Amino acid sequence: MSFDFKKLGPGLLFAGAAIGVSHLVQSTRAGADYGFGLVWALLLVNVFKYPFFQFGPRYAMATGESLLDGYKKLGKGVLVAYILVTLASMFTIQTAVTIVSAGLARNLFGDTISLEMWTVIILMVCVIILLKGKYSFLDKIMKVIVITLTVSTLIAVGVALTNYSEPISFLQILPKNHLEISFLIAFMGWMPAPLDISIWHSLWTIEKNKQVEGLNVKSSLFDFNIGFTGAIIIGLGFLTLGALVMHQSDISFSSKAGEFSNQLISMYAKNLGAWTYPIIGIAAFTTMFSTTLTTMDASPRSMAHSLQLLFTKKHSKGYLLWILILLSGTIIIFLFLASEMGLLVQIATILSFLTAPFFAIANYILICSKHTPKEWRPSIAIHIWSVLGIVFLIGFSAWYLSSI
Repeated sequence: MSFDFKKLGPGLLFAGAAIGVSHLVQSTRAGADYGFGLVWALLLVNVFKYPFFQFGPRYAMATGESLLDGYKKLGKGVLVAYILVTLASMFTIQTAVTIVSAGLARNLFGDTISLEMWTVIILMVCVIILLKGKYSFLDKIMKVIVITLTVSTLIAVGVALTNYSEPISFLQILPKNHLEISFLIAFMGWMPAPLDISIWHSLWTIEKNKQVEGLNVKSSLFDFNIGFTGAIIIGLGFLTLGALVMHQSDISFSSKAGEFSNQLISMYAKNLGAWTYPIIGIAAFTTMFSTTLTTMDASPRSMAHSLQLLFTKKHSKGYLLWILILLSGTIIIFLFLASEMGLLVQIATILSFLTAPFFAIANYILICSKHTPKEWRPSIAIHIWSVLGIVFLIGFSAWYLSSI
């Protein structure tokens, strides 16, 4: 298949949404607290989540409709369950990623503007980009952001490896107490992303298909694989930075967004050299801004389409309405919980992991059903892979719940 850069898009949006708190906060913290001891968790959760993410673009291109349309065909109860899960998490997720973005912006561009103002500015910039530029602009800007993020992260990792002279231990660790298990579940919850991003991906794929000719299932899967692989590489990059720069430093992270951001960038700059401050700052900020932007688009897009399917009534302003609802809810939560960034992140990530089995099972049933053309249903290998993934997600969720 010949490479056409114009056909790339939804996969990079997937990467932009995925590479955020899971990478900058959780992967860095995993490296800082456990060295390279949780590499197994990062790789394993990516392996077992892969088929369920892939089913998003596969189903969308094979049928011409999103996973949400497929959920309705499985029964309205599945669609209602999705709406309830989304309502329970969308505001917390948006607040968590925006607070981290605002903290990084304040540290990168100076503290003359308060954290509160940076939060509002970032949210408004995202809304303007989405309402004025719509999907086509989001598609273009995400290519620039993901490339910038990848290059700056790889440079930072290269510098860290060059400056590190101690022996590196790859001894793997299995958390034992409740606190450690909670972190592990939170780490895997958004690694590389919550499973509901498969639904967002299917919606983005439909939008991309409207704008570019010649797309098919194979080109969409190729696009997805690029984004997914990039998310894994950058996740390993941030874990490596945490392990090489912060492990055994006896410094604990603050739960406040501004202080956490300052600790993160300053520690990197101190250990890697002051000249790396802009590189680390750009990598960190583009990481979080891309997530803030894509989640601001995806949650309203999915909610508007879900309600349209549920009530079989098209509302031309549904997307705008849900953007405004998400914007308002995020600001309200921020005003009351701005100082509890750590708590927000933990709640959002654990909730994402506990709801992952629902999305995994729904996606698997749909892709195997009569609603998917036979030639694009899973092979025997992917069937086995999917079943093992569902067992993995349910098993680790049960392990966490039993440790409470």
